[in-house]
Amino acid sequence: MNGKATTTRTRLDRGRNALGPALELVHTGRAPTRAVLTAELGVTRATAGAVAAELEALGLIRVDSNPGAAAGSQGRPSHRLAVDEKGPVALAAQVHADGFRAALVGLGGTIVATAPGCVTVSADPAQVLGAVVDAGAALLAESGRRCVGAGLAAPSAVAEPEGTALNPLHLAWPAGAPVREIFAERVRAAGIEGPAFTGNDVNLAALAEHRHGAGRGARDLLCVATGHRGVGGALVLDGRLHTGSSGLALEVGHLTVNPEGRPCHCGSRGCLDVETDPLAFLTAAGRIPGPEVSLLQQSRDLLRTSPDDPGVRVAVGELIDRLGLGLAGLVNILNPDRIILGGLHRELLDADPERLRAVVADRSLWGRSGGVPILPCTLDHNSLVGAAELAWQPVLDDPLAALGREPA
Repeated sequence: MNGKATTTRTRLDRGRNALGPALELVHTGRAPTRAVLTAELGVTRATAGAVAAELEALGLIRVDSNPGAAAGSQGRPSHRLAVDEKGPVALAAQVHADGFRAALVGLGGTIVATAPGCVTVSADPAQVLGAVVDAGAALLAESGRRCVGAGLAAPSAVAEPEGTALNPLHLAWPAGAPVREIFAERVRAAGIEGPAFTGNDVNLAALAEHRHGAGRGARDLLCVATGHRGVGGALVLDGRLHTGSSGLALEVGHLTVNPEGRPCHCGSRGCLDVETDPLAFLTAAGRIPGPEVSLLQQSRDLLRTSPDDPGVRVAVGELIDRLGLGLAGLVNILNPDRIILGGLHRELLDADPERLRAVVADRSLWGRSGGVPILPCTLDHNSLVGAAELAWQPVLDDPLAALGREPA
């Protein structure tokens, strides 16, 4: 080994522990140049260069070979860094009350390909998960890309460490279905490489938004969302999902916001779950849901096409008041520095942002002294992206170990 190669290897050895943090910085868009990477890692320029070169050799990032200075900047131009758009992918799967979908997701949270969503979910979780994995396997075969692992977003609290779907209330699945075990078995049977993971869909949406979307930069991020049925919540603390002692934290759907309200699947009445989801909106607007498309899509279509309809305006007001009451209670307990809303809740925020913010400010202890920013989620298919984040995490933790390679 010549002197130059020895020096490069020594720099990489010193920076090996920085490979994962460096990849995460590029993955989340926080290190667009090698100069920023150097500063964020707190290493020498030479070590940062060796780390970036190794990540490029692994096929994970690209380093611009012709650096250019940004407009108005001074000093030496820095090499630009970006994820490799032709690099490995993770298989992401999502199941919800109105169907399921599979996708391939690269670094940076980029959806590379999706399979057409299925609109029928049977009562057999093994059959459903087998079908969604088969759809993902077909995408992988067509893409020819390496797979780092698979992640599943489930519409249920997922109990830890067993990985069981504790309360799939809006599916016909039995409570306690071993979804993680079933999903992992189907992934292995399909010949898909890498580990398999499972998480709650709103937890994963929050993780994706924190890394790539509306939650980026927040320290204590609260996410509340209603998708096809029901309401979920998630909390990200210092960049990590807060899942509680057994994965069951932030079941916000069962906060009571209307004691005399609709009966809930949990046995109570007036829960956020049944007072602010798409079915509640359509009912409050005086519409009878049809079978043609999902309840979420019907609600969105109604808001878009008939915003001035008296029934729609009444429904918007009712749901915003219920949602605001629930959010205010969560603000009092959690004191987040940002709230993001997904699904129909995002549409309600867009419909009357001042009303929702006023309800939260009026009902929360801290609202009068400084309101919490309430923003819409910005990622399409954020639960799918979050499911992929589960599969990408071992690579972010230790790229060399996860990809089975030693430094060149």
